[in-house]
Amino acid sequence: MVGLGNPGQEYVYTRHNLGWAAADFLAQKRSLGRPTSKFRSEFWKDRDFILIKPLTYMNLSGMAVRDAFDFYKMEPADVLVVYDDMALPYGQLRLRGKGSAGGHNGLASVVSCLGTLEVPRLRIGIGNNASGNKIGWVLGHLPDEDMKRLPDILESVANGIEAWLSLDLERAMSKVNVKTEKKPQENETKAQSAEQ
Repeated sequence: MVGLGNPGQEYVYTRHNLGWAAADFLAQKRSLGRPTSKFRSEFWKDRDFILIKPLTYMNLSGMAVRDAFDFYKMEPADVLVVYDDMALPYGQLRLRGKGSAGGHNGLASVVSCLGTLEVPRLRIGIGNNASGNKIGWVLGHLPDEDMKRLPDILESVANGIEAWLSLDLERAMSKVNVKTEKKPQENETKAQSAEQ
């Protein structure tokens, strides 16, 4: 499982780092302790999977994934990429077995480095803003309202990862891809002016 994000304190609790937040949450939930440094990533090894947070910055995430992929002699279907997605409302999850990168530079790097679009992915909705300032939105910090919901969302992500590990893809998708009620965007002005 690969959680996508950017290293550095300034990126903590930004929308673009929800993949990293999910990795940290899962490592804590499974009591995996502190990560080691391996594959240009923060790295944990559990009995049935490895967990990495690439330290390459988002746009080069695929290099770290490829390092682990080659070392463990994986197939693309063995990889689950977890990342933020503006096309989904905040907190909505979507599990898929393949597809395009949909404009996400981190996933684009992964599929490029693995040489296939058939890479399983779990998208975490971050919603969108009306201004069209995509970079400001994804690199903006989560407002208080969204921070309150984050623990429940990360629990759902962890459950989705567990489903992917234990079930075939179709059954895992039917369990994860349940629509949540769309909530109105709040604190948009604050989010748009958040530190980039």
